[in-house]
Amino acid sequence: MKKFKVIISGGGTGGHIFPAISIANAIKKIKPDSEILFVGAEGRMEMEKVPAAGYPIIGLPVRGFNRKNLFKNITVLFDLLKSIIKANKTIKDFNPDIVVGVGGYASGPTLRVANFQKIPTVIQEQNSYAGVTNKLLAKNASKICVAYKNMERFFPADRIVETGNPIRQDLQANNADLVEAQKYFSLASDKKTILVIGGSLGALTINKSIENGLDKFEREDIQVIWQTGKGYASSEKIIAGQLFRSPFITRMDLAYKAADLVISRAGASSISELCVLGKPSILVPSPNVAEDHQTKNALALSENDAAIFVKDIDAEKELVDVAIETLKNDKKLNELSENVKKMAYYDAADKIAEIVLKTANCK
Repeated sequence: MKKFKVIISGGGTGGHIFPAISIANAIKKIKPDSEILFVGAEGRMEMEKVPAAGYPIIGLPVRGFNRKNLFKNITVLFDLLKSIIKANKTIKDFNPDIVVGVGGYASGPTLRVANFQKIPTVIQEQNSYAGVTNKLLAKNASKICVAYKNMERFFPADRIVETGNPIRQDLQANNADLVEAQKYFSLASDKKTILVIGGSLGALTINKSIENGLDKFEREDIQVIWQTGKGYASSEKIIAGQLFRSPFITRMDLAYKAADLVISRAGASSISELCVLGKPSILVPSPNVAEDHQTKNALALSENDAAIFVKDIDAEKELVDVAIETLKNDKKLNELSENVKKMAYYDAADKIAEIVLKTANCK
């Protein structure tokens, strides 16, 4: 009997990779003998993270378009052509029953080839504002899994399924212990704690704002867990007094558990984690993403009083003061927590896995 085979394509950031791995794990949970192959972009984060999670991956030489220097796009187009050829060979050799696109550079050529070969495709759109690639791919997709309402603005309404965004399994379980969390980060149990996360590569504006405001946090007796990302100059690990600072936090389940308030970018994956865990947050959307989708994600929460929105351009002046003021207001923290829970989708990876199997006629 032929094994059920799936290609999952996309990546570029942890926000794409971790949900993709969660979907793969959920498929394996339902059909343990499934064969799953990832297709990513060469040199990107997925080429390391996916094998570490136990799955094979093939890299395409695809890159993003250079919007500032159009002349450089000649080589980008050449790499796109090479990527289509390699995706075509990969799909023919692997012969999948279905192809899943999770966003990122590699998903475009991979799903295009799958459509051409009449293989069913499922798209997972994470953001509240769909990107150009997914809008184009959706025309031939069997199903589009979304995390926000009113997505018929971008996609055929009859193919949309509201599933939410998958989050990491350890966070979904939400079994972290507060005492263990406080011990892990060397925190006092009688002080408020703020968690600062800017993504795996860091967020320069957030990092500079926190660096300049550490003395204010200290004066207010506020503890800080700060993930700087590996790209920040002052990113060496420090555990001193009320500050835990590290380029990367392995135990994010404990970090979230310890936090009374979270400062974060507004990537779709981060927002989904905040919703499921019911964490009050201040969102500082990155201005350097395609179609400014992080701002739209942040507004989807702040307009429902489920998060506080601070513009990147205002962060160095306002962020620390807003954080301190919010932490002092228990009523506000509770309101934010209750409202963000209302926007949560639970068990998203399991729902998407069920859709993938059903679409491929394997259920």
